[in-house]
Amino acid sequence: MELNKVVAIVGKPGIYKIVSQTKGGLIVQSLSDNKKMPVNAIHNVSVLNDIAIYTYEEEVPLRMVFKEIAAKNDNAKILSHKSSNEALISFFKDILPSYDEERVYPSNIKKVVQWYNILVEAKFDFSTIKEENESDEEE
Repeated sequence: MELNKVVAIVGKPGIYKIVSQTKGGLIVQSLSDNKKMPVNAIHNVSVLNDIAIYTYEEEVPLRMVFKEIAAKNDNAKILSHKSSNEALISFFKDILPSYDEERVYPSNIKKVVQWYNILVEAKFDFSTIKEENESDEEE
């Protein structure tokens, strides 16, 4: 499984793996309960590989945040996304000290933590995450 095949769907909890493409959209499978469902053009879908976190210097790709969390926690689950905002913010400052506190809200941090824990449960190999988008370099 690669992060460019994992998506978040607005209005749907959790994250999903793209199973196949159809004429009108995608077939995705929940990483939490393995249920499959169709996704069409009316759904707002974000690929986790394309999401970035605001910092004061630049935007840091979510995949690099995941890689940092995995490195600091031995690829193990971390605190719950239901933890207090203070605990989540303290945890995130340790992972990404320069994140933009005015543009990254506690709700964003909750999503990152929840998605990371779902990926750990799904046995995602964080060592496969690349520094840069290598598809651009191969052309």
